[in-house]
Amino acid sequence: MIIRKAKQIGVLCLAAIIGISTAYAESIILQSTTSTKNSGLYDYILPLIEQDTGVAVNVVAVGTGQAIKNAERCDGDILLVHAKASEVKFVKEGFGVKRSDLMYNDFVIVGPVNDPAGIHGSNDVSNALKTIAQKESLFASRGDDSGTHKAELRLWSASDTDPSKASGAWYLETGSGMGSTLNLAVGKEAYVLSDRATWINFANKQDFRIHVQGDKRLFNQYGIILINPARCPLVKTTAGQAVIDWLLSKRGQTAIASYKVNGTQLFFPNGE
Repeated sequence: MIIRKAKQIGVLCLAAIIGISTAYAESIILQSTTSTKNSGLYDYILPLIEQDTGVAVNVVAVGTGQAIKNAERCDGDILLVHAKASEVKFVKEGFGVKRSDLMYNDFVIVGPVNDPAGIHGSNDVSNALKTIAQKESLFASRGDDSGTHKAELRLWSASDTDPSKASGAWYLETGSGMGSTLNLAVGKEAYVLSDRATWINFANKQDFRIHVQGDKRLFNQYGIILINPARCPLVKTTAGQAVIDWLLSKRGQTAIASYKVNGTQLFFPNGE
């Protein structure tokens, strides 16, 4: 802790010498999701954050479940994930200071153009999943306790279907991130649940297309949390909070809204 504090003081002195007017002229660790990283959002927004605050943000991109575990082990300063129930629990148990809504988009089910389950155009995700299971059409699952995986399991449950019984048969669990799972789905011609942002930014679409969208149960909310310094003394509270405040500010929310791929907006700010 003494070494880290000394480094912080040194950085602040350097900031004063070179004239940076910021809360902290240093770097922080953001525990986040592979889907947010795969969307390209961070490549766009992190330089703006550093420009305005002087804080460089280093992203650790893993599934939401792993990101939360990392944060519970005090590996990081802020947490940006998309599994609200788990986020609320994280704060309630004292690992986070406060959870704030940040932005949202939605999930979609994509699959090969020949649509073996015949679900194209459906806006009823439960019916679509039930049909996939009944026809034993291939379905690729992240299987990694990520926010997307948690959402997928809730959707299966709502359709009164337990795909785990078909694990290794038509239900393929990758245990990896969104991009890797999409690549496997394309290779196997399997259906897959993806956040829309990653799908839009995904390069290897081949003949895949969106088959199911528009169901309100596909809503995908992202939240942001400062890791609790009372639990994790080395958390860079001032710098971390500066980044959170920027993201929730009008400037940050406008930047989120302005991020587009091929003219399509990927995230919709709703910061508290």
